[in-house]
Amino acid sequence: MQEIVLDTETTGLSVSDKHRIVEVACIETKDLVPTNKIFHKLVNPERDVPLEATKIHGFTNEILIKKEKFREIADEFIEFIRDKKIIIHNATFDLGFLNHELKLIKKNEIKRENVVDSLELARGKFTGASNSLDALCRRFNIDLSRRSKHNALLDCELLREVYINLLDAKEPKLVFSNDNLQNKNFTKENLSIDYNKKIIKPTITELENHKSFLKQEIKKNNY
Repeated sequence: MQEIVLDTETTGLSVSDKHRIVEVACIETKDLVPTNKIFHKLVNPERDVPLEATKIHGFTNEILIKKEKFREIADEFIEFIRDKKIIIHNATFDLGFLNHELKLIKKNEIKRENVVDSLELARGKFTGASNSLDALCRRFNIDLSRRSKHNALLDCELLREVYINLLDAKEPKLVFSNDNLQNKNFTKENLSIDYNKKIIKPTITELENHKSFLKQEIKKNNY
């Protein structure tokens, strides 16, 4: 299966405040192995970039004013992601901006069912813990040394590694030999279990957060 690992950078946090995209990056993978095909564009947002945003991603008005506008890269972007599963961390944010840009130029929006949100997946596995991209990289011992500022292309590379770790088998896989299958003789002795499981010890902060979460749930369910 082909996938797209996708990330964006923006001028702010909400399209309702007229913020726009300044960077789009996509890495194509096949069964999560990079195909070496990438889509990466800096985008002229057609508005000023607030200083607070520049501090996060490093892109200034002077850099972006010379770049293509989203409508000029849209067709290439749409073709690149066509018919592929899209992996995004915090999909609500990125999809909100991408679909806003597509709507402005009267293009079809990206359907939510085509998207896997790694943030939702992480929250399901690590309830009560921080599940930001940085936090997950630290949890899985993924090198963050290059990430001095947010960069959509680098974040795609990091997200691919995070997503692979999130998919790491958590339930035991039953392994049967051909003889066992033919004889239907399933006993403790001829049945092997392959856990293929990575044991990750929670931090003190994560344990405290989890305790707090449990207290809130108990209170919620009893009152």
